[in-house]
Amino acid sequence: MSRLPLPEPETIDPFLQELHNGASPDDWATRHVARAFAGQPRLLEEYLTFYYPWHSEKGVITPRMKELVRLHIATLNGCQTCAAARLASDTVMEVEALGALEGNSDGLATLSEQERVALDFAERMGLDHHSISDADVRRWRDTFGDEGFVELAMMTSQYIGFGRVLAMLQLETVACPI
Repeated sequence: MSRLPLPEPETIDPFLQELHNGASPDDWATRHVARAFAGQPRLLEEYLTFYYPWHSEKGVITPRMKELVRLHIATLNGCQTCAAARLASDTVMEVEALGALEGNSDGLATLSEQERVALDFAERMGLDHHSISDADVRRWRDTFGDEGFVELAMMTSQYIGFGRVLAMLQLETVACPI
C-alpha cells in the first residue's frame, strides 16, 4: 500500500495521466508512481527527461552496459518493477538480462570483461560503497576512462536511488536486501 495518497487518474497532471494511461493494465507500479507524484509532476517529468536519454543514448558508456548495470541493481534493490522492465532489449539478450539479474552463468558467460567490471562496480556501490578503495577507483578509471567512470557512477546512483524511493514509498512490492 502506497505511503502517499494516490489521487484518481483523471485528477492528475496531463503528463502524469499520459504516464499512467500508457502503462499496461498489469503495470500497477508505473500507474502508482504517476499518481504518487501528483503533487510534484514537474519533478518526475524533468527527472525522466534527464534519465532516459542518459540511459539509452547519451554518454560514453554503452546503453547495453548501463542496462546490464540497471538490471543488476534491480536485483540488489529487490525491485521487481525494475527487474521486469527491459529498456534495451535490442542490445541485451534475455539470457544476459538473467545473468545480470540472477547471476545466471549462461548469461554472464556472454558478457565482456568490461561489462563484468561494471557489474562489480554496481554491486560495490549498492552493497558497501564505504569499502571502495583507491585501488578500486584506479581499476575502474583504467577500465572506463575518467569520463566513463563518472558517467557509470552517476547512472548507477540513479538506479540505486530511484529503486529505493519506489520501495520506501511502497509503490512496488519489494524484499529489499540492502
